[in-house]
Amino acid sequence: MLYYLFDYLHECGVPGAGVFQYISFRAAAAIVISLFISMVVGKRLIRALARKQIGETVRDLGLAGQKEKEGTPTMGGLIIIAAILIPVLLLCRLDNIYVLLMILTTVWLGTMGFLDDYIKVFKHDKHGLQGKFKVFGQVGLGLVVGLVMCFHPDIVVSQKNNDVIVEEHNLLQNTEYQKALASFENNTEKSLVTTIPFVKNNELSYTAIMEAIHDGWGKYAWILFVLVVILVITAVSNGCNLTDGMDGLATGTSAIIGATLAMLAWVSGNIIFADYLNIMYIPHTGELVIFIAAFVGAAIGFLWYNAYPAQVFMGDTGSLTIGGIIAVFALLIRKELLLPILCGIFLVESLSVIIQVTYFRYTKKRYGEGRRVFLMSPLHHHYQKKGYKEPKIVLRFFIVGILLAVITLATLKLR
Repeated sequence: MLYYLFDYLHECGVPGAGVFQYISFRAAAAIVISLFISMVVGKRLIRALARKQIGETVRDLGLAGQKEKEGTPTMGGLIIIAAILIPVLLLCRLDNIYVLLMILTTVWLGTMGFLDDYIKVFKHDKHGLQGKFKVFGQVGLGLVVGLVMCFHPDIVVSQKNNDVIVEEHNLLQNTEYQKALASFENNTEKSLVTTIPFVKNNELSYTAIMEAIHDGWGKYAWILFVLVVILVITAVSNGCNLTDGMDGLATGTSAIIGATLAMLAWVSGNIIFADYLNIMYIPHTGELVIFIAAFVGAAIGFLWYNAYPAQVFMGDTGSLTIGGIIAVFALLIRKELLLPILCGIFLVESLSVIIQVTYFRYTKKRYGEGRRVFLMSPLHHHYQKKGYKEPKIVLRFFIVGILLAVITLATLKLR
């Protein structure tokens, strides 16, 4: 909304109004506004949740410090959602299809997570929303996002044009920049292509995969792509949900991931950086930098209250939403194959649960008693059972998360 106001003022010749044309300025403003909302408004919401006794019910898992968490206000994900959506509505161009998909994702999964928490808190059902409804919601979102990406005319990519050489000394000249921009954007196309790490020509075409399976199947590549979208959204949102088991763990990890995605979106949506790094240029994705800036600001602001000892928990309202945002954002900037690296914490947490459950069932069937690989899953509880203090576990996971983020960014050049 502010974008359109200042755009109008700029056209009227008001001095300084043109600053809203710069993505960098609006991204910085988004961080500040989201931090303010999550820290100031969040404090009031936490008090309201505590006053209404909307607290966490903690199962006795035999973990140190577990009883102290009993009654801590939950559903704090509402703070994160508000701190994301308000800056986005104020600062983004709302005619941008990428921004609209991210808003849809936030509202869609935020609603699903809220229903889950509502059933747990007010209906006193510890299982919350039934698993089949969660899966239905995630699959539904995946179908919408996948089909829009496949068929919406504004979602295109621009392959590198070898006939156009953008020399550094010419980039400072506006006319040369406009020529280069026009050349790249004239070369855009509808293409189901993504980025694959550590490969010289780091692009993978879903159409080529289908053609390799069977000649003539390339026209059905959109089906494969939609299935991948559904898988990515389901896996990452559930992975974030499993990671949300210690104070600040999911929040801080997500902030690190969000900051990395912001850099990837910046270079993918900027013609100069895309040409320099020899990666695909994705027109119109610059607005996503503002969205992810608000996301990072919201996560950091929420961490102010969610760090050990937590004053509020995000609940499924927050964890499902955060995971879905990360997944859809990576898909929109064609970086979904980097998620196993970037979201390595989520991946390992999910794998620890899968391994534990699978091995327990197998040994119970074969030996008559269930055996475990880990002392407890997800993985962060395994270390807690080994005697590590919660803040130390969270901090070490953060360090690993930062390392994974650096590796992810390095893939832009390591081929």
